[in-house]
Amino acid sequence: MRKPDADDILITGVGVTAAVGQGRADFLAALLEGRHRFDVMRRPGRQRPVAATAAAGTPSAPFLGAEIEALRMPERIPRGLLRTASLSAQVALATLDEAWNDAALDDVDPLRIGLIVGGSNVQQREQLLATDPFRGREGFLRPNYGVSFMDSDLCGLCTEVFGIRAFAFTVGGASASGQVAAIQAIEAVRSGRADVCIALGALMDLSYWECQGFRSLGAMGSDRYAETPALACRPFDRERDGFIFGEACGALVVERVGSGADIAARRVGVSPYARVAGWAMAMDGNRNPNPSLDGEVRAIRDAMTMAGLSAADIDYVNPHGTGSHIGDITELAALRACGLTHARINATKSIVGHGLTAAGAVELAAVLLQMRAGRLHPTRNLDDPFEADFAWIRDNAEPHAIGRALNMSMGFGGVNTAVCLERC
Repeated sequence: MRKPDADDILITGVGVTAAVGQGRADFLAALLEGRHRFDVMRRPGRQRPVAATAAAGTPSAPFLGAEIEALRMPERIPRGLLRTASLSAQVALATLDEAWNDAALDDVDPLRIGLIVGGSNVQQREQLLATDPFRGREGFLRPNYGVSFMDSDLCGLCTEVFGIRAFAFTVGGASASGQVAAIQAIEAVRSGRADVCIALGALMDLSYWECQGFRSLGAMGSDRYAETPALACRPFDRERDGFIFGEACGALVVERVGSGADIAARRVGVSPYARVAGWAMAMDGNRNPNPSLDGEVRAIRDAMTMAGLSAADIDYVNPHGTGSHIGDITELAALRACGLTHARINATKSIVGHGLTAAGAVELAAVLLQMRAGRLHPTRNLDDPFEADFAWIRDNAEPHAIGRALNMSMGFGGVNTAVCLERC
């Protein structure tokens, strides 16, 4: 791999929080060990009320997922601030702190740092818990709710704690939101709007209403594995029956090598994870959740064209891979159409679950950590892949020096994204 030059865009900091582990080291160890936390979800507001289930007249399988057990908050976060911060906001603050320290951003002019949060409607469970106790006496609702229900509250909290002063806003791309945020951060740095831009894939805090909506849509599993949650999440396996939710958040620090004297000086001692070689976003022109082969192929080809790469140059693919029936089929068809059946491939969601708005950022983090470690994590529950001729990493982690990687992320509403990363 070539040495970065002055115009290269690099990722210099990574933060990640997931049910399987908080922080890069714990997260990577869980990935390489294939260690999961899938179970019946137990957070208040995640399961249908008993009375509603009884009134339905038919038994309903509980919602499965992977939930963060205990969140460690960094010292820099004022404890008073946490009293009114949602779960999504607390996890964002903790995850951003790790990425911030990794890239040594305390030394950068805050007027030249931007933040883009990937995700919209990310605090639905929080809203349910905040409003339900006040039905019939709405006048007693706490005033803070007028601010905290907005997605911009995450931007406000993060910019207040970390002193970010260039810009901050949210972008929504459904399950592609985290990668849309990364692309926007890349373009902000490329254009010179900021020397550094942080992309954060926010934790989507589902309530039972969203879980039921996804299940009614046929997107969320698992009726089939209700009694055996460990078997439920199985991307690309013939026995898959939908995605399994996983709480997660990812943060990526993006900067350009030649962004100014301050950045050049600060880069001493800061080791980049990878060069961002190419990226693309393509729309299906379709409101519905069904995927588009054409849209996915266009995103892959446009990203590789920008990167100046051929299919043969890509040696690793981190797919969207949710475990949905038609989604997985379409994605492998797109990779096949682009000549990528030779590249090593694994499914991060098989271990951490589907983080929805966070997924794109978390899976970029997984690519970068595997790239640095020189190992690829296994794909859990891939007992019978429906496309067996792909170069799957299945039961155990394997050594592999990633040179150039492709990461895919798609979302409802026809959103298709792809990012190519190159080892520095």
